[in-house]
Amino acid sequence: MPASTGRARAADGLYAIVLAAGPSTRFGSPKQLVRLEGRPLLHTVVSRAAEVTGNALIVVLGAGAGQLAPLLKHSPGTLVINRAWREGLASSIRAGIARLPPACSGALLVLADQVAVTTDDLRRLAGTWRKQPQYMAAALYAGTVGAPAIFPRSVFPELAALRGDAGARAVLRRGADTLARVPMPSAAVDVDTPEDLLAVESPR
Repeated sequence: MPASTGRARAADGLYAIVLAAGPSTRFGSPKQLVRLEGRPLLHTVVSRAAEVTGNALIVVLGAGAGQLAPLLKHSPGTLVINRAWREGLASSIRAGIARLPPACSGALLVLADQVAVTTDDLRRLAGTWRKQPQYMAAALYAGTVGAPAIFPRSVFPELAALRGDAGARAVLRRGADTLARVPMPSAAVDVDTPEDLLAVESPR
């Protein structure tokens, strides 16, 4: 996953971090490998993020990294291996934030199992953040806010201080006064179990 390949970086310093280090315990096998519409789930999510940020992209792997890394050999961006993945999601956020360059002005956190989030959804989120780049911008769904979400550099220390299996939702709550909410019903769909995958695959 060489950083020199793929699309150019966004001029505004927005980087995407795809969080894909989890062990897929409830799924029973690496869900990042599951094929959806003919492509591995991980490849699909990474490709959508790259459409928004180009090769300003970091993918964090952990459990099953040996199986997953080959999927990304032709993808833009940088691969990071989170050796502390057993701690939970916070360790992957820290690993991604730690690899962001000084030129990064905002970090777009994307979860690898939010398969229904489209490129257009991510573009809407990025467009909202660009209007107020000192604010956070997050998806609004099912009565809450969460990933995908964009955090300005001023919030990076808070992300780097996260611990355990909690994601960045606590940071969003603490900064509610400087948070732009972007309606995104698709963000409510994730794949945690085989039943979730069947629901996604079933025609509506």
